[in-house]
Amino acid sequence: MAWKSFLRSLPWVIIATVGCLTGPRAKAAQETARATIVRAILAPDAAQKLEIISSLAGQGDEAIRELFTAWRQDGLFLYAPADGAKIPVELTGDKDAQGAQTAVRADNGEVLKTAAGQPLRLVGSELVAVEHDARLRLAMRNVVDLLDLGSPLLAKRLRAIQTLGAAQKPDKLPVLLARAQVETEADAKLALRQAIALIELADPSDELKLKGLAELRLLHSSASYDLIKAARAKAQADGKSGIAKAADLAMGAIEQHRSVVNFFGTLFRGLSAGSILLVVALGLAITFGLMGVINMAHGEMITVGAYATYLTQKVFGDGVNFTLPFIKFAIHLPGLHLTGWAYQCYFVVAIPVGFLGAALVGIALERSVIRFLYRRPLESLLATFGVSLILQQMFKLTFGSNNVNVDSPVYLSSNWTIFDITFAWNRVFVIGFAAVIVFGVWLALTKTPLGLLIRCVMQNRMMAACMGVRTERVNMLTFALGSGLAGLAGVFVTQLGTVGPSMGQEYIVDSFMTVVVGGVGSIFGTVVSALGIGLADQSLQQILLNPVLGKILVLVSIILFLQWRPTGLFAARSRSLD
Repeated sequence: MAWKSFLRSLPWVIIATVGCLTGPRAKAAQETARATIVRAILAPDAAQKLEIISSLAGQGDEAIRELFTAWRQDGLFLYAPADGAKIPVELTGDKDAQGAQTAVRADNGEVLKTAAGQPLRLVGSELVAVEHDARLRLAMRNVVDLLDLGSPLLAKRLRAIQTLGAAQKPDKLPVLLARAQVETEADAKLALRQAIALIELADPSDELKLKGLAELRLLHSSASYDLIKAARAKAQADGKSGIAKAADLAMGAIEQHRSVVNFFGTLFRGLSAGSILLVVALGLAITFGLMGVINMAHGEMITVGAYATYLTQKVFGDGVNFTLPFIKFAIHLPGLHLTGWAYQCYFVVAIPVGFLGAALVGIALERSVIRFLYRRPLESLLATFGVSLILQQMFKLTFGSNNVNVDSPVYLSSNWTIFDITFAWNRVFVIGFAAVIVFGVWLALTKTPLGLLIRCVMQNRMMAACMGVRTERVNMLTFALGSGLAGLAGVFVTQLGTVGPSMGQEYIVDSFMTVVVGGVGSIFGTVVSALGIGLADQSLQQILLNPVLGKILVLVSIILFLQWRPTGLFAARSRSLD
């Protein structure tokens, strides 16, 4: 008998849900959710209670969840003061010795008070609990299930819409249609179109199925592909060729859209990977391409910039302790304990800090080792390789062998999604800043006195010395510039992964390949080579679905290219590069 009563009440639930589009919906919009629930509690018959409860469907007030939970768990009571009125209340707080609790009005959430202005405390066993039955509980559960649909937060609304669409329950269609009439956000409107079409796809009516498939074909959302595929299989099994054909068209549109998204996504990832490689290789293009120094410790300049970013973040936060190796001297960098946007500015400060830190290490390396090894490439390779190992061990002894994390600032942590193509802000930043760095290096080498001195020393060191140019100082500043650019690369790399003692070794081989392929001594060639290698690497990984095999093919292609063109894409022309 209980099930028969429940089934007889089911039409009331659907009717009341649809009723949220008309009169009760308009009335509920003029009063708070609490007041509407109180009106439902005090309604004289079950049909009116059901209609009023269901009018709350799609609203986002969290008080609905709280009061409905209390109602269903017999936590709402009717308090009748001396004047004979009935006030729905909820008892909250700890019970005293008599079992009394603080009474809170259900209509406004305020504490009920006595005539003397003191909080009224009531005993639940002495009050009448608000009644409910299976129909009302079902209606309340439906309203709570749809609570996030009216949330002021777009992310919550989107999750609720997507959940309802994936469930494909026809009884939720009226509420989604009602929400579509009042929704203002473009993303939520699009999600509502897809959710409605998915529910129509599960409808027994062939007409609604075709309508839903036509809409899904226009939307070409990858999230609906599996559901369309299942509907197509069912249509084929039932011998409904029209629906199966419409499903094929919708799936074809989704696959075509996926191809476009993958193409432009791969292009963006290739540009971002090439930009990172470009920033890493620019410094090497100066130290190796212009100066002729094979610096195997160039990767450690990247690590210096990365750890400089890590230390900057710690100084802006709670500070950091570390111990200098060999001399065992403990250092404490006190933190500024900044919060909010003041703390988020740490990355802006880390950019010049990373550049200067790596430049100073580069100066120390040039003054202590490199200056004795000019025009001796094999000795410089071996010496800098040893320096690389020493620096890696120093990083391990100072910061530990485990990698450390650098938190991304909020302005680099999100992304843009345009036509389902995700553009991560950190990668967009790297692309943009790489362009700025290239332009800055070009200005420094072609439009400044230092650039003129660098070019004349690199083209003919002996002649420059005879003209009075202090070649040793120019060599030192040039090496500092190349090392500083590697430090900038380390700052950017922190936004894409963790920081570790050996992180620079991941880029050193690719950097040398980039400089050689572009043409030794050619900054423009380095730019073209870095972007080309980055695009080729990402494209092959996407096609082969194997990162290792993709890198192998890129390396083989570079070897074959250098066999054909040993001087690279753009060979530098000069009388002397000694």
